[in-house]
Amino acid sequence: MAKTQYYTATSIDGYIADENNSLDWLFDVDGGAENPFGGFFAGVGAFAMGANTYEWVLRNDDVLNNPQNWHDLYGEVPCWVFANRELPLVPDANVFMVSGDVQRVHEAMLVAAKGKNVWLVGGGDLVGQFVDHGLLDEIILGIAPVLLGRGAPLLPRHLSARELILTGSAQVGRFAYLTYAVGNTPLPERHPSAAGRRPEPARR
Repeated sequence: MAKTQYYTATSIDGYIADENNSLDWLFDVDGGAENPFGGFFAGVGAFAMGANTYEWVLRNDDVLNNPQNWHDLYGEVPCWVFANRELPLVPDANVFMVSGDVQRVHEAMLVAAKGKNVWLVGGGDLVGQFVDHGLLDEIILGIAPVLLGRGAPLLPRHLSARELILTGSAQVGRFAYLTYAVGNTPLPERHPSAAGRRPEPARR
């Protein structure tokens, strides 16, 4: 079954970009020989990002001057960019500029994905809107050994232990990858008679 996934890199203290909206700190970390992104993206049929993330891609990968860079990264997979301001389009790229209701866009993304997964690139505020509507199924975090202190938060929403179930963990280079299923899963219940019970001393 297709999933809507939030796959991103984060600092240990939960920031996906520093206070200057830069990712320079991320590229200083050894990602190992086997980057899992390729395998992940092979399962993606549509993806979405916010305006700040899109502008970062425009700058970092110089895709306006070299559109092939976008195609090398994302191929023909359709991308929805949520923006409340006018932004340039990458030439010949399958990019749609949208704003407003994420539910409506999510429905279109599922159709376009043709049974594959939907990837929410970020930022955290955009992903939070999907969370608000119960549309996020999985979170995949590449945690870098960096502490930023401030910056763009990973996901500015409250999700309890009942809503986040760890389903995978791995070390790749200096990154720790954690995968969480998102949803209301019952926690193990304690037997009432066990609450507050102290172990009896050993008898001789």
